[in-house]
Amino acid sequence: MSSPLPTRTDVAVVGAGPTGLALAVTLAEAGVDFVLLDRQAEGANTSRAAVVHARTLEVLDELDPTGALSAELVSRGIPVSRFRVRDGARPVAAFSFDGLRRRTAHPYALMVPQYETEAVLLARLRALGKDVHRPYEVTGVVQDTDGVTLATSTGETLRATRAVGADGMHSVVREAAGIPFSGGSYDASFVLADVAMDWAPGRGEVSMSFGPAGPTVVAPLPGGRYRIVSSVAGPAPAEPDLAFVQALLDRLAPGQAAVREVVWSSRFRIHHRVADRYRAGRLLLAGDAAHVHSPAGGQGMNTGIQDGYALGRALADGDPAAYEGARRPVALRVVALTDRMTRASTTRNPALRLARNTGLRLLSRVPLLCNRVAAELAELNYR
Repeated sequence: MSSPLPTRTDVAVVGAGPTGLALAVTLAEAGVDFVLLDRQAEGANTSRAAVVHARTLEVLDELDPTGALSAELVSRGIPVSRFRVRDGARPVAAFSFDGLRRRTAHPYALMVPQYETEAVLLARLRALGKDVHRPYEVTGVVQDTDGVTLATSTGETLRATRAVGADGMHSVVREAAGIPFSGGSYDASFVLADVAMDWAPGRGEVSMSFGPAGPTVVAPLPGGRYRIVSSVAGPAPAEPDLAFVQALLDRLAPGQAAVREVVWSSRFRIHHRVADRYRAGRLLLAGDAAHVHSPAGGQGMNTGIQDGYALGRALADGDPAAYEGARRPVALRVVALTDRMTRASTTRNPALRLARNTGLRLLSRVPLLCNRVAAELAELNYR
């Protein structure tokens, strides 16, 4: 157990993932009193996100103008400036982040495990004299005209002026607020694996390959590992093993991969949902509690961190109503983009696949359009 739970605060933040940590750091920098709770013990994190985009690194620079915060995260990851698309093993198109040098100090995608991003944000929070209260699971949230009361699994309660749900897709705060979570799910099943392997395309790019069952993304991670995210036909095993991952890559790109070890793996299904509102009275939503979408483009964690920063600034300015107007349109845009990417990559119609590949080839050969794609992926258009 971390430090004892206070009885009162200004802002109660439920969930200490990247979104909650970014919000907490922003509030701490602004001198706003808050309590950050999380139901997990420290270190109990098997995470899926593995990319930090340029706009998120800019947010870290705004939180720490010395640049030390973003520099620390960059030192833990692998900057990659090229995103390549393949149809099986055959190259289709390549998009470079190099053309963004005039728009950002971070013209690359930073490949780094989510736990490293959380560790850097947590270290910054502790340097500011604050911490996460663990493990406190919020079991009930009730608001009234004067504030919000949060009940925890330990039997303790916390009284706050406002509460923020940064507690993921199955948000207790969103449920208490009565906010609908509109959208749906994709039929495909996905697997995720961190592996040690020999990979012919090498570590200088992130690649997305179209296959019979849908897309497969292979990206380099620190320590000589690779992150694999792949759509599969039929039910996926709960924990894909080496033989399963090797067979998956062999079907996609024969002779390109030799998997030596599966470090960690899981399966999941993906949804596309956006909360109808980001605020109900004194309750607010951020990150996956407010929006979930396909992992295509790797924008989920990034959008959440940017939510946390924007909400922290709005609360510090005493204008929480400004937050929804600034961030919900971004979520709708991200969900629409990732939905188009997912549907295009999973189509089995030969004519549509030909049109998709031809369009991507033409797009990648026009520098202006290539830069626009890179800027959208980097979330630089969401400032």
